[in-house]
Amino acid sequence: MTRVAVVGGGVSGLACAHRLRTLLGPSAEIVVLEQRDRLGGVLRTVDLAGAPFDVGAEAFLARRPEVPALLAEIGLAGALTHPTAATATIRAGGRTVGLPRGTLMGVPGRDADLGGVLSDAGRAAVAAEPSTPLEWEPGTDVALGALLRRRFGPEVVDRIADPLLGGVYAGRVDRLGLRATVPALAAALDAGAGSLTEAASTGMAASGQRSGTLAAGTPAAGGSGADPAAVPQPVAAGPVFGAVRGGYREMVAALVAASAARVRTGVTVRELHRRPDGWRLVLGPVPRPEALDVDAVVLAVPAPAARRLLEPVVPAAAAAAGRIELASSAVVALAYRAADVTGLPGTSGCLVAADEPLSVKGVTHASTKWAHLGADGLVRIRASIGRFGEEASLQVDDAELVDRVRADLAVLDGVDAVPVASVVQRWGGGLPQYGVGHGAVVDALESAVATVGGLEVAGSMLHGVGVPACVATARSAAERVAAALPPAPTGR
Repeated sequence: MTRVAVVGGGVSGLACAHRLRTLLGPSAEIVVLEQRDRLGGVLRTVDLAGAPFDVGAEAFLARRPEVPALLAEIGLAGALTHPTAATATIRAGGRTVGLPRGTLMGVPGRDADLGGVLSDAGRAAVAAEPSTPLEWEPGTDVALGALLRRRFGPEVVDRIADPLLGGVYAGRVDRLGLRATVPALAAALDAGAGSLTEAASTGMAASGQRSGTLAAGTPAAGGSGADPAAVPQPVAAGPVFGAVRGGYREMVAALVAASAARVRTGVTVRELHRRPDGWRLVLGPVPRPEALDVDAVVLAVPAPAARRLLEPVVPAAAAAAGRIELASSAVVALAYRAADVTGLPGTSGCLVAADEPLSVKGVTHASTKWAHLGADGLVRIRASIGRFGEEASLQVDDAELVDRVRADLAVLDGVDAVPVASVVQRWGGGLPQYGVGHGAVVDALESAVATVGGLEVAGSMLHGVGVPACVATARSAAERVAAALPPAPTGR
């Protein structure tokens, strides 16, 4: 009997197990091993004042095909839902204004409308950029923030690009690589665009992005699952973002059922060894180790765990995984009586510029953004706090994080009521950082793993942090595993 181990019970691991079941059939044994006591990884749904509420990834890019197709496969097509028409805002320069139009993830194009977000000096710097000579070597990768500061000045970075991309990666744009985070911009520069303004306009046209559409869902900062870096080109028509009615826990449960996998939680995979006919995983506590022999292994775990397990068997892959840094953040979810927050803006939420004196980096007015969350007379809000390099700011108790968010909501939304319920979800090392040269790091990792049969990697450290990108890596890994295994016996 064929046996495959999937290490990691997040969305990547579960999607991989489901695809393996489809490809290998009912006779294969698929074992999912998860260190934590729950499945889902950064997908987590909690009960917030009696309603299911996602406190990890909130939304996904519905214009990518992976998640809608997966929901259909596992019987949840009817659970797919989309945001309302409410628009988002940004807090910059001490004011809350509509998100600027005509930017490619914060990079101004020819028709960018930056009124209210930038100062007169900031707008003048943007207007001057197309006439400033641009030196660009095709194939170059640079820190996006440094490039934007050099071409547009600091305000575009701190007030637009950083909050937009920080909402996806929980990172700082000064440390994010151009090619991994805004590939359409890099492609336009490689093709000969004479300025960043021209490249942004070209990138928006090539990706089919209407002005501001990607930004519309970004206030789900800190693990939103919205992954603009990985949008297929061109994108499909229809709603930009989607979510699962009932929360992502519905998808997690359906994946477990459809995969028919043997799921083991609370199990640490300590070692990985090559055997003549497969692999051996060493599980459990050091005093009482357990050996699990399998034909193939898929590692769907964060970069540090991948590095540790790969070191003895594929050192080059381990070295590559070790170059991927992680960011920590937290999501604070609050519920209010509608009568207590009558002045709440009718927007989907607000992004916060990096130079604002606030703790939060983004707020989602969840009951306004998602119609299914506002049906019981309560108003639900989620806020994200913490970016890469700010781990120390999160070293306080939950009550302090709630207090910080409430103080910021008073400034942003005029909300000073006492919530009827609150939930704090911490994501320690929750999001990989796509730094300069990330593509080369991933190429090195995947190339090294490919030299060893029966071993694959999947997950957010590879080709996108959003749920669709994770599902894509999971399915690809499962398909390579299935193709390499001997065919199952067909009977006598």
